[in-house]
Amino acid sequence: MSKRTGPTNPILKKLIESLKKQSLENKSPFLRDIAEKLNKPRRQRVEVNIAHIERHSQEGETIIVPGVILGYGDLSKPITVSGWKFSKSAVDKIKQAKGTVLTIEELVKNNPKGTNVRIVC
Repeated sequence: MSKRTGPTNPILKKLIESLKKQSLENKSPFLRDIAEKLNKPRRQRVEVNIAHIERHSQEGETIIVPGVILGYGDLSKPITVSGWKFSKSAVDKIKQAKGTVLTIEELVKNNPKGTNVRIVC
């Protein structure tokens, strides 16, 4: 018998269920994609550095990372970044660039359809 895969964190499990429910209510494939990416085992979950976000974003854009945002690299433009978890240095660098840090719940509350939001993996 194989071991269980997927998240074991109860907070993450609740977030995934909430995203799946809202994706059905709003008919939003954006939320379904985010829930699927978060529902992977820990070793397969997304980890993105600030340098990667810098390369793949434009000024004033909203970015969502279905995983962890790490602080390697520099950010030179104000953007809104949303993610499951942030390292302390990543939060500092985003705020230093006059950007905004949001949790996935806050982003979904403000923009349930995911309009003009880029998923970075």
